[in-house]
Amino acid sequence: MKNYSIITKVTAIFLAGSVLLASCESMTMIQSNPSGAKLYLNDESVGTTPYNYHDTKIVGSLTGIRLEKDGYETLNTSLSRNEQVDVGAIVAGLFLLFPFLWTMQYKPVHSYDLVPLDDKGKPENVMQKQQKNAKSKADRLRELKQLLDDKVITQEEFDKEKKKILDE
Repeated sequence: MKNYSIITKVTAIFLAGSVLLASCESMTMIQSNPSGAKLYLNDESVGTTPYNYHDTKIVGSLTGIRLEKDGYETLNTSLSRNEQVDVGAIVAGLFLLFPFLWTMQYKPVHSYDLVPLDDKGKPENVMQKQQKNAKSKADRLRELKQLLDDKVITQEEFDKEKKKILDE
């Protein structure tokens, strides 16, 4: 009977230790759009995107990220190891207290969109450009419609100019 309880204890400790060791490490894939950006982690060059990152840091640890690519604005951000629960570390923590330091993991994938630079080296705001073009088209169509209503132009001229504006 004594041997049975010793074997049970040894087995439980072995399993808890195995889960603990497997749960300490967390990994994530760092991607950029477009890919091939230079990746710096805590100001140290580690390669280009996509990049498979893994560490054994504790819950709440921050890792600085910098992405650089010619023709694109430099992106600075950070990863925090508190994005998703690690069940294995919680189970191991029931047997030993310190695995609770690794109860959180990174999300499996982190994807970042890089902002292109214009000819002057300033970030392009694609959304504003599209809104500006849409607004100017709408204004031009209103003006064209007003000319038609005032009988300054014919229906044929209106249709022809409307088509030109919409095709731009």
